[in-house]
Amino acid sequence: MNKPGEEPLLSLPERHSRILSLLQQNGSISVTQLSELFKVSEVTIRKDLSYLEQQKKLYRTHGSAILISPYISDRHVNEKEKKNVAEKRAIGAAAAALVSQDDSIIIASGTTMAFLAREIKPVGRLTVITAAVPVTQILSQHADVDVIQLGGITRSSSVSVVGPFAESMLRNFNCSKLFVGVDGIDTEFGLTTTNMLEASLNGAMINAAQKVVVLADSSKFGRRGFSKICDLEAVDRIITDSGVQPLYLERLRERGIEVTVVDV
Repeated sequence: MNKPGEEPLLSLPERHSRILSLLQQNGSISVTQLSELFKVSEVTIRKDLSYLEQQKKLYRTHGSAILISPYISDRHVNEKEKKNVAEKRAIGAAAAALVSQDDSIIIASGTTMAFLAREIKPVGRLTVITAAVPVTQILSQHADVDVIQLGGITRSSSVSVVGPFAESMLRNFNCSKLFVGVDGIDTEFGLTTTNMLEASLNGAMINAAQKVVVLADSSKFGRRGFSKICDLEAVDRIITDSGVQPLYLERLRERGIEVTVVDV
């Protein structure tokens, strides 16, 4: 007889099916947890995970398994802007609602930032500091918006600037909010992007803002880019879409992060 919390003895196909079901529920699970749950050796579990990875049904990473690939490569903004358009538009609208009268904000780079810029309807005089050339182009059309375009090295893939000159400019400012996009959100590793210069600039932006608001569609969760931006402790709010797995929402809220979920 099985003890409470234990799985009954399963055939190999049943065990594989149950592993995938657990991943759908939890996002990730460790080899040790699976071994204890199914009462089989960790060697057996590793063989299971290896087989399922070969079938392209999961990814193995450091003693655990996840449903999506944790690895992110840099892509051009023209490719990114075609992905998850409805989600990014809804996230941008929710973020724009946080902009106050006579506010001073920082907007980082990324396709979601362009959606945010299009949704901003300034009340009073708005000051925006940004690294993203598209954001400058959009907001410069408003007579009531003062845009400070950071200078530096232009990244062709993101059409935004990076580098020490941009970072040094930020040391002279103190803004109410930073709106930042990321390539990956990992509940253990934190926020990441694919470019180390962009990660460094984002860190400088965090230091120049009183509150940090992350704009990230649900595809960014459980993934890691090449360069770490910051730990989750630096984040005040995350705006995402309803496709995010509940487990991630629970873990973020446990850390005191306010999470806004938009329906798409």
